[in-house]
Amino acid sequence: MKLDRSMISALICLAASLNVGLAQNREPAQIESWITSRDRSALFAKQASPAAFQANAHARGPVIVVDPGQQMQSVDGFGFALTGGSAELLSKMSPQARADVLRRTFATDGDHIGVSYLRLTIGASDLNSFVFSYDDLAPGETDFELKKFDLGQDRKDVIPVLKEILAIAPGIKILGSPWSAPAWMKTNNNVRGGALAERCYAVYAQYLVRYVEEMRKEGIAIDAITIQNEPLNSKNTPSMQWQVSQQLVFLRDHLYPAFTKAGLKTKVILFDHNCDRPDYPLALLSDPVISRFADGSGFHHYGGDLAAMSLMHLARPDKNVYFTEQMIIEKPGSPTIDIAATVKRMLIDTTRNWSRNVILWNLAADPENKPHTDNGGCPMCQGGVTLDKDAVTINLAYYTIAHASKFVRPGSVRIGSTGAGDRAVGLTEDEERPGVKRVVVIESAQVLPNVAFRTPDGKIVLVVANDTQSVNGFAIQYRGEVANLRLSPGGVGTYIWAAE
Repeated sequence: MKLDRSMISALICLAASLNVGLAQNREPAQIESWITSRDRSALFAKQASPAAFQANAHARGPVIVVDPGQQMQSVDGFGFALTGGSAELLSKMSPQARADVLRRTFATDGDHIGVSYLRLTIGASDLNSFVFSYDDLAPGETDFELKKFDLGQDRKDVIPVLKEILAIAPGIKILGSPWSAPAWMKTNNNVRGGALAERCYAVYAQYLVRYVEEMRKEGIAIDAITIQNEPLNSKNTPSMQWQVSQQLVFLRDHLYPAFTKAGLKTKVILFDHNCDRPDYPLALLSDPVISRFADGSGFHHYGGDLAAMSLMHLARPDKNVYFTEQMIIEKPGSPTIDIAATVKRMLIDTTRNWSRNVILWNLAADPENKPHTDNGGCPMCQGGVTLDKDAVTINLAYYTIAHASKFVRPGSVRIGSTGAGDRAVGLTEDEERPGVKRVVVIESAQVLPNVAFRTPDGKIVLVVANDTQSVNGFAIQYRGEVANLRLSPGGVGTYIWAAE
């Protein structure tokens, strides 16, 4: 049967009316909301009454269009650094108190936040009580065969605590980062500053291989390593400066052959420093051997612009981007919580700039932000939790990570959502003819900062930060339906609904 134009138009109208009817007759999709309010009246709290999408609702407030058809990077996880200091404090808690805080942090049921990524320090960092490596020697001694290599102090705190965490979250991803090579391998024979002596390039590559292998013997899989935390910062104790030309030789001529010979599948992430120097990892990736070997680059945000990570993706879309460290602090006892600005920067801006993870610095400290090294440690580095023996205080960094980690599980994919400044389309009603719609092109959408993901179990997760002082509401548009929500100024919401 041949259809003329009038019959086609009639069928289109019929299909449209049927779709409207189905949309009106089906149950509206429910939106689960978890909110943190600036005044602390809600701290990552599930809201009792779910919101709902409506087929014919009118948007009230800025509209965030969520588009699952646009798919960007996969997610590896969200979490903290489990420093030696964090593990030391956790080890000193009573078994029950420690079990409670670990379950609250790493489990996903109830109101537990499901942290899914950890960063370990390879040897000591500046957030240890004292400095150590896995091959410490008396002055003048060397150990090129690594006969004295031993995980040492980590066996007393980091490894036992990590095994408790793995019992709760066996699939958690782990990144290892060194702050310094052993002093006997360095040009200044000191744990602070100096550089790796060229004669020790080969043995240091084997040192990193041994770390991965020895941790594996403990049942701990190291998913990735960086070869130096902050290679352009020699002010911490410990620390080690590493210029790009030197690091290129080490990676190409020593670490790559060592990892290959050992059959290691552990990823190597370049740089591990601030966003003001994307030239550093790009220079390394210009070498063809390193380009094949390295998985991607890691960034901190103590300097530069987070857009540097998008620059890395633009220049090398074949390589991954990671966010490997940032300190987040707040004044203890503050009546308000600066959650919107922090979530915008640490969750929204990082992932919208292609990062596969977010790691904050660090998991735990005591009320005086200890332990840390005396000469070049960090006296202001507050933990995600403050531990005072068995007493636990939850801090800003913890709630920041919670807004992503609980629902944006590993394997989730970032999807499209309207960003501030994006071009958008709206509908208005004709002033002279009620019911007639007009299209409005919005050249620069003034939406609240947000990022959206589709999870492996078929959910959409949208994180929104209200960083204004006046806007109280916004709308979500998904597959042509609209939900209107309220979010107080300075607040953050995580919104979850079924994808279909």
